[in-house]
Amino acid sequence: MSSLTQFVAFGGVVMLGAMSPGPDFAVVVRRSAVSGRSHGMAAAAGISVGVFVWVAAAATGVAALLAASALAFTVVKVVGAAYLLFLGVKAFRAALRKGGGLDLDVPDPGRRSRRAAFAEGLLTNVLNPKAALFFVALVPQFLTAQAPVGEALLLSLVALAGTVAWFLTVAGIVGTLRRVFARPAVRRAVDGLTGTALVALGVNLAASTRP
Repeated sequence: MSSLTQFVAFGGVVMLGAMSPGPDFAVVVRRSAVSGRSHGMAAAAGISVGVFVWVAAAATGVAALLAASALAFTVVKVVGAAYLLFLGVKAFRAALRKGGGLDLDVPDPGRRSRRAAFAEGLLTNVLNPKAALFFVALVPQFLTAQAPVGEALLLSLVALAGTVAWFLTVAGIVGTLRRVFARPAVRRAVDGLTGTALVALGVNLAASTRP
């Protein structure tokens, strides 16, 4: 397999993984629907950086150590599950909060809120040990143990680009429909559904075991 074909194939597999329903998708959809396109894109960027970190960790063997260590896996699993439950409960509280729809003419709250969205996306991905297992299994199929550092870096950048492309598309679509999501009933439904999804994913992660 040529290097170009290898990178294209790897990017395709990573993008398919990103498209599967999970906490990353739920976070981007909720951020885009409730806070707007730019915040959804900030969350998407955070998730993509998390993917970059996991691919780099898998290429250098760090992720394999996590997958092999019961203690390390459990610590990351518990922290990740707690974080997903925290996000889910926060979404539930927003769904139960009384009030009108969003005022779309209010000025953007600024960089701090987008930084929070970025951090939310980053932590959601980095604190998911299943991501480590996914890339530990995937990366060796495209990268040999003797591969140069530059090749590992390129593979990480390909993963970042594929993930960015998908989640920016999701953020853009949901953000475009924000006037629909601004309606009180629709917004509460989005908060309730994403809260349910995040809590369920958190419970599933907490109950999971190493393969």
